Formats: sequence, C-alpha cells, structure tokens
Amino acid sequence: MATIKQIAEKAGVSSATVSRVLNNDASMAVSDATRARIFAAAEELQYKPTRLKRLKQEGMLANQQIGLLLSLSVEEESSDPYFASIRRGIETRCEELGLSIGKVWRLNSGMELQPSHQLSGLIAVGTIAQETIVHLIGHTDRVVLVDHWEQLSDYDSVHLNFRQAVNSVVDHLLQLGHQTIAYIGGDSDEGFDPRTRHFKERLAKQGLLKEELILHAGDWSTNGGYEQMKALLLQNNRPTACFIGSDPMAVGALRALHEHGVDIPNEMAIVGFDDIEMSAFLSPPLSTVKAYTEQMGKTAVQLLMERIEGREASMEVTIETKLIIRESCGGLAANS
Repeated sequence: MATIKQIAEKAGVSSATVSRVLNNDASMAVSDATRARIFAAAEELQYKPTRLKRLKQEGMLANQQIGLLLSLSVEEESSDPYFASIRRGIETRCEELGLSIGKVWRLNSGMELQPSHQLSGLIAVGTIAQETIVHLIGHTDRVVLVDHWEQLSDYDSVHLNFRQAVNSVVDHLLQLGHQTIAYIGGDSDEGFDPRTRHFKERLAKQGLLKEELILHAGDWSTNGGYEQMKALLLQNNRPTACFIGSDPMAVGALRALHEHGVDIPNEMAIVGFDDIEMSAFLSPPLSTVKAYTEQMGKTAVQLLMERIEGREASMEVTIETKLIIRESCGGLAANS
C-alpha cells in the first residue's frame, strides 16, 4: 500500500507538502505544476488515505449505501471518456472501501427518477439542478458535486482547475508564435463549458480574441469535432492553431484536417483535452491537457465519507491538470 513518503519521493517534494496538498490545505502555497505532480503520483501509486483505510478495517462502511446521480445516459457516457473516467474513479474507491452504491440514477435515461431516502449520501456528476437532488435524496448536506459549476454552498464539490488548464494551452501556443487561435467545444453555454469562458478571457487579455473562431458542436463527440473543423476551414481568417475541448473531438478534427490536406502542425497546431489513451497513438500524436478525472471521482468518495463521519463545513476541492506536449502542436523543442 502506497504511503505519503512514497508519493513524496515520486513527486520530488517533501512528505509535509504531500500531506497538506492531499488534505486540501488552503493555506498551502504550492505551484500548479507541483500540485499536479502530487495528484498524478498519488493516482499512479493507488494511494488510499489512512482514515478511510481505518474505517474499512473497523467495518464502519459495511452498512453504508450511497447514491450516484449521473447527468449522462449510458449511450452518451460511452462516447465521453471524461465522465466515464470520473464514474470509474467513484466505483474503484467504493470497491476499495467495501462501500456499496445502492442506487444509480441517470438524468437522460428517459425514465422517471424515483427518490430513495434510505441512502447515506449522494455523489452527483455533471450539472444537475438542486431541486433534482433534493427530490431524490431529501434535504441533506451529505452530497458531493463533481464537475458541477453552479455554486451550491451546502454541498461539497470537486472540479478541475479549468482556468489553469486553458491558460497553459493558450500561453504555450502564444509562446510558439501563434496569433490566430481557434476553439472548438461541445456546449455553447459557458456555464456548462468553462473552457470557453477562460479561453475568451485569456485571448481578450492579449487583444487576440476573434469570436468567429469559437465554434461549438452541441456535444463532445468525434463527429462534432469533425464537422466543426470542416466549418472552421471554410473561414477566410483561417487560424494557425486550434484548442479542442475534448480528445474525441480532436480525433474528428484531425481527420477533417487530413482530408483537406492541412499539414499538422506546420499549417495548424492542435491541442486537445483529456489525454485519453489513443491520444499518443494518433497521427501526429496529440498534444493535450491531462485531466485527472479518475482522481476527481476518488476524491468525491473521500469527501462524502468525511461528511458521513460528521464533518459539517462544506469543502471545494480543485484538481489541477497538466499540459502534455506531443507533435500535433509542434512545440516539442520549446518544451524540452
């Protein structure tokens, strides 16, 4: 079983730093890169917090059942590795702890959502109305929101640091000399897609924002990326770089570029988001943002267990990301 010391050695920091970061110590001043290394090392070593191990050993979780509320249908999730990975993290941590998921609801399943007030708590993944949560589980603070962007102060929440992620992409492309940068995303509502909001903010600050180069497919699918890239290529003001909000969309976008004979990265640099397994095997290998989505799911379980133990104050946990530079953006030399 991994220890704090092993994580510290792998991340190249002190044990004290690891302990404070993993316990979400808000007073701890640590760089985004260091925080990302610590979370990555903890996930790779399959670290399990001591308190949760103690709870399992004492059998305190045996009679606890939690609910899982998912914003996507089975079909939608099957083509969206981002949310599938979050769910996998939740299920993995629950299995490690001997904790039962007693009820699973899906918003877009087409079936009526029947409440269950016998659960010890609830983890809700995606943007879900508070009224729906109360309907399903009643008025309780034993709720953790994952990747939810409406402020609900009674509940714990876990989300990615999208500002840091987007800024790292845009700043890298600017460093490579790009002045005309496009964005292809899934949802046009900035409340559901913070990537769009932070992308606009960063480029506007540089005086380089071009609204016509921000396109949305309506979903995060491969076909959506394919169609939006074809639309982008029809514009007179063709960008020299494009940030794409998910790796599946980037797969479709790369196909459109290949079909149109566009040289990647010399005519257009591409950066995706997620770092799914196939990203490193595309042609060219895809530069992307590594999102520690499985860690998000595991962290949600940890927070819910703390609530069940009696913690009253709500907590917000932000998971850092890491920019992975590969050949699709032509920045290997700049990154070495």
